[in-house]
Amino acid sequence: MSVNIVAFGNERDALSEDSQQSSLMWSYLRRSALISEVDSSPSAELARSPVATEYQACVFGNVRLVVHDCPLWDIFDSDWYTSRSLIGGADIIVIKYSVNDKTSFQDLKDSYVPMIKKALNHCSVPVIISAVGARKNVPCTCPLCTLDRRSCVTTSEGARLAKEFGATYLELHALNDFYIQKYFGGVLEYFMIQSLNQKSSEKMKKRKKTQKCHRVQPPQLEQPEKMPILKGEASHYDSDLHNLLFCCQCADVAFYSEDCSKVVEAHKVILCSVSHVFMLLFDVKSPADIHDPSILRTAQSLFAVEDGAGLPTPHGLPPCSVPVRVVVKDPSFCSCLSDILHFIYSGAFQWEQLEEDIKKRLKDSEKTEHVLEKVKCILKAPGKLNSFQDCRSQQIKRLYNTSLRLFFNTPVLADVIFTIQGATVPAHRAVLVARCEVMAAMFNGNYLEANSILVPVYGVSKDTFLSFLEYLYTDSCCPASILQAMSLLICAEMYQVMRLQHICELYIITQLQSMPSRELASTSLSIVSLLKKAKFHNSDCLSTWLLHFIATNYLIFSQKPEFQDLSVEERNFIEMHRWPSSMYLKQLAEYRNYIHSPKCHCAVM
Repeated sequence: MSVNIVAFGNERDALSEDSQQSSLMWSYLRRSALISEVDSSPSAELARSPVATEYQACVFGNVRLVVHDCPLWDIFDSDWYTSRSLIGGADIIVIKYSVNDKTSFQDLKDSYVPMIKKALNHCSVPVIISAVGARKNVPCTCPLCTLDRRSCVTTSEGARLAKEFGATYLELHALNDFYIQKYFGGVLEYFMIQSLNQKSSEKMKKRKKTQKCHRVQPPQLEQPEKMPILKGEASHYDSDLHNLLFCCQCADVAFYSEDCSKVVEAHKVILCSVSHVFMLLFDVKSPADIHDPSILRTAQSLFAVEDGAGLPTPHGLPPCSVPVRVVVKDPSFCSCLSDILHFIYSGAFQWEQLEEDIKKRLKDSEKTEHVLEKVKCILKAPGKLNSFQDCRSQQIKRLYNTSLRLFFNTPVLADVIFTIQGATVPAHRAVLVARCEVMAAMFNGNYLEANSILVPVYGVSKDTFLSFLEYLYTDSCCPASILQAMSLLICAEMYQVMRLQHICELYIITQLQSMPSRELASTSLSIVSLLKKAKFHNSDCLSTWLLHFIATNYLIFSQKPEFQDLSVEERNFIEMHRWPSSMYLKQLAEYRNYIHSPKCHCAVM
């Protein structure tokens, strides 16, 4: 027997200087007297996903214990299929947060707790919510005072969240022997014992049901063949945008030093997506929109925008698009500009690497500190303290998938307009070229679109194309229905965006798997039509899965008129893999005839 524990959240204090602090689950596994044979080597599946770590150990002697520790909530945004699978196989769920990280707690409460509730789907899985750490700034208890209320997470807030979730709430002021072994460990081991007792009870019930009687038994219905498993493709969102800086396609900004020598080219939409300084510089926002004098001072002291007339038009932009010429006033900052842009284009989360690169380039501690402070000022949000103070890579996560959304379907900085079904959709060539190889060839090759502002789109609806563009900008998509997911899959195949195609395939499969038999029998959705479309648009994984799905639900689909639209080859495959099999139905008919025949009599009487 085994117990599966899934832990979500980061219990480390964002302001703490101790970056080597052990996690809650690892501390428990090392300290508990009931745990033995701890193995922290990641499995092959998890090795491809840096957001989760797998631990294996033995508990209560010979019970296998598997712990999946996911410190980053990104797994729900980037790989919801894996996160749902982890929750579905969990016997116990642990949710952790630092009491000194109010922002992370608010994200947990507003965004991720509803996702976990939905994935649990009313299953009775015990949940433990652990508030870790000693509060450094205890908020005022006066109801009229709100001075320190955002400094830390209060006990009442944590207890209220646990009550809404139906979870057990624990406060662990330190990860020492008392809180780990006796407090957290005691509650966790109680739920382990409950889980093992429940599994033993279910095992005994199954054993009793399988005991054979001394009479003719009905035919045994075998389980249907296992469906082909589709694995999600890892996101290459950050690398796509980072590669855009290397190739400099569709660059519309040219940075120059004060001696008029060109330093590097870049893209307005990428720069503005991470910095209000660049928004101010490129007139996306006016000084009246930014009520933060430090951002205005940074923009004025670092950069000067000059007229770009007379400069050659970069390859990939229409002739009417003239690059903006920006002079960098600070010599030290200018010499490190290429490293800073690499940092921004890679998602602005490799801060330690940026520090090392600037140190090597300048070889002066004062100049290095000066340049790093300028970078922090550039990435500063208006009206907030410098969030990059004592920053670490783990706290500065991807910026694009939220900030590039600001420029989705908006004419601000747009340099291309798609015309579709009589409507217009503005977009940005830099994002399209970075995220889609077909569009990169279209805008940089010998095609009409390379020098056109208006680009017509055929073969897809406006809503489907907007969903496609939303994925390119944000690396996420949320289809409203199976039919919409299929339309988006067709669009993804048209533009050769394979990861979006796989996401749509997984969505369709997940929705069909969740349908009960009655809904499958009564639905107007044509599975055979989906199969035909999947084959026509080279979605081999989905078409193979749909064939198995029809075969597994043979008694339902064989009664529908659309079943006759299957090809001879498809029907032969379904007959070969159908469930229940024709042999079972024949044996069942013979058994029923025997039961109702005079030869059959009650063995008990």
